[in-house]
Amino acid sequence: MKKIIIGVMGAGSGATSTDLKNAYKLGQLIAEKSWVLLTGGRNMGVMDAGSRGAKSVNGLTIGILPGNNLDGISEAVDIPIVTDMGNSRNNINVLSSDVVIACGMGAGTASEVALAIKNNKRVILLGSSLESQAFFVALSPETVFVVDTPESAIESVKNLV
Repeated sequence: MKKIIIGVMGAGSGATSTDLKNAYKLGQLIAEKSWVLLTGGRNMGVMDAGSRGAKSVNGLTIGILPGNNLDGISEAVDIPIVTDMGNSRNNINVLSSDVVIACGMGAGTASEVALAIKNNKRVILLGSSLESQAFFVALSPETVFVVDTPESAIESVKNLV
């Protein structure tokens, strides 16, 4: 039976301390549901925090890496996917996820949310600005959901998968 894959997307070097705490908790909660965590796989920001959270409770993690090798990979990634695609890997992140959770917001995360909307994927926004929320919800009110906590993000996922 296919495993449920939850993509957690967010900033690397520009992640805030709140983004990092939320990503770590999301990773834990995803793993506790026996879902698989998918991130951008790098050893920074939301990607690393989410993967470390999942591993703290023995979860399974996938990292979709931008380069042609394992340089910069999070030590908490179980299954690395090496793409040599740079930011183009964002489409793989989105299309491989059953639900996308955007943890914080930056340019890369916004591109992943936009790709998810374009592909009719469900998106949960956690910790994004009111402006980001208004923009993405206006684009797709049927597929974009806004939450305030990692726990409410997981409750939303349970209703979507």
